[in-house]
Amino acid sequence: QVQLVESGGGLVQQGGSLRLSCAASGFTLDYYAIGWFRQAPGKEREGVSCISGVDRSTNYADSVKGRFTISRDNAKNTVNLEMNNLKPEDTAIYYCSVLIVTRRSWGQGTQVTVSS
Repeated sequence: QVQLVESGGGLVQQGGSLRLSCAASGFTLDYYAIGWFRQAPGKEREGVSCISGVDRSTNYADSVKGRFTISRDNAKNTVNLEMNNLKPEDTAIYYCSVLIVTRRSWGQGTQVTVSS
């Protein structure tokens, strides 16, 4: 059974940093791309970053380029999102997700709040 568990969220001041982790189980992490998404109150869920399974290529939303870094540790079955220079507009629930064949699975999310 595919399971994703996010951790590392919290309250931080503008300009601060947080490191989110996504612990995966129930599938072989090496083979699949993992994405981080976020949803702010009253807004649609949006993609933040993703990392591929094979060549570990990465992509970022324009709004986080240069501030966020995604990485994966297949030995530990985790995907991390290092977030620096956080802004109030980064406030949201952050989710990690994986698409296996036609089924997309999500974690429960972790809250990130950035105060100004």
